[in-house]
Amino acid sequence: MSYLLALTGSIGMGKSTAAGIFARYGVPVWDADAAVHDLYSPGASGTKVIEGLVPTAIGADGVDRGALREAMKADDTLLPRLQERIHPLVAADRADFIARRAEPVLVFDIPLVFELGNEGEFDGVAVVTTEESVQRQRVLARDGMTAENLEFILSKQLSDAEKQRKADFLIDSTSLATAERDIKAILAKIGDTDA
Repeated sequence: MSYLLALTGSIGMGKSTAAGIFARYGVPVWDADAAVHDLYSPGASGTKVIEGLVPTAIGADGVDRGALREAMKADDTLLPRLQERIHPLVAADRADFIARRAEPVLVFDIPLVFELGNEGEFDGVAVVTTEESVQRQRVLARDGMTAENLEFILSKQLSDAEKQRKADFLIDSTSLATAERDIKAILAKIGDTDA
């Protein structure tokens, strides 16, 4: 039976970098954002759900995330309604990933694991964290990101301090070296000695 490790952290904390380090050590990584991206492609089941709720967020390439974000800003009830319909589709994709794997450790990159109350579905949760100034610098360097969009996203997430309090493991992503050090320690503790 594999050890199921959720990997989470607020926007800009370095989850993707941490996931890449786990993958380098041969740990299979399931990415919630990638699963949603697939579900939001043209004709996919998630796109059909969004079309029923926010027809203006559908384009030739499937779901237009910018239009969807604007719709969520305008309607506070939209996010919970979306989650209610999209998350079962994401959960089915995750279950399929688990069923196909036999490695000792599986990592699940899930930005909102605590917000969704899903932490009980995993054997442990690792929170990726860094200083707030580093986080803001990383996020605001992204194409199309504004301070207003960052604040909106952060308003939908638990604070970093709260995530750290709930974590089983912490990964300091201030540098690649600190992240790698913490990931090696996690893998050693949960029994994957390849790291």
